Amino acid sequence: MTGSTAAGGGRRRALRPLRHALLTTGIVLAVCGVLAGVAATTFAATSAFIGAATGRAEGVVDAVHDSAVQLRWTPPGLAERVDLVEVSGTPPAPGAHTEVAFDPAHPVEPLIPGAQVLVDADRALTTISFTVVVAGLVLAVLAWQVVTRRRAFAQPGRSVPVRRVRWQAGLATRSYLETDTRPQRWIPVHFDPVLVGLPSPTVVRLHGDPLRERLVAATVVGPDGDHPLVPSGAVRADEPRGHRTDNPSRPDATVAVRAAALARMARQLRADLPLVVPAPFIGLLWTYVDRGGLLTWVAVTALAASLGLWLAAMRGSDPS
Repeated sequence: MTGSTAAGGGRRRALRPLRHALLTTGIVLAVCGVLAGVAATTFAATSAFIGAATGRAEGVVDAVHDSAVQLRWTPPGLAERVDLVEVSGTPPAPGAHTEVAFDPAHPVEPLIPGAQVLVDADRALTTISFTVVVAGLVLAVLAWQVVTRRRAFAQPGRSVPVRRVRWQAGLATRSYLETDTRPQRWIPVHFDPVLVGLPSPTVVRLHGDPLRERLVAATVVGPDGDHPLVPSGAVRADEPRGHRTDNPSRPDATVAVRAAALARMARQLRADLPLVVPAPFIGLLWTYVDRGGLLTWVAVTALAASLGLWLAAMRGSDPS
């Protein structure tokens, strides 16, 4: 996500989108690591217990007590037993016959289909698999972004007049370079502090033809060095939807102060916080469908929130 054609100062500035992407990717990977670690611990404990249950018998449900059933069963060669077995979901009705699994050496904690231990093991395994897939996807997308953006900067450059405009659609705000030629094109770019003081219009060097290329990078040539603008998405042939804000034709005296404040990554993350708002509701929906508890809600909310921040970085959110 950096331009190889930029000067030294420009290359450092071009690293901002990469730092933003690495930071949010690291947050996602950290959340995935914690969730996978907790799930692996749970799976190890439950799988050891389940693995020891090699004995088989048949039992009858005598009664149901909240989330547990009173099971009457007889281990082979031993006396009849009555045990409480915690279950998940809808318990079997009283009088129902069920298969029983138990540890022949210690037949004190029998298992039946739907037992909480079995559900916990299955949920832990699902969590491990899901977090591995999520981690792999975010890393693959990051690698794809880096490779394609470097290729974009390697395209031939030409000077084109553009205007910097911002669009706010829902919870997301993005910057675009609007070409001042016909037919117009809108080039989404990752935020860079130089965008704050960019006159409207101004001439930049575009790497690639926006009429033909899907990804077009840009470089602002200034007295203090080149400022690469990394594309955050494909060139648009139609005007983006949402609330439009144009840069002024001439920057005022506060541009330098505002640009310095917006350059901070903490400001960027605060601007991306609205994309975290849906996370608790996603967690509630997942918990309801999965019939989980508080820990399930916390885990899904944390993962959804981290993915919201990551998505903002990948799409080039604008903190200004």
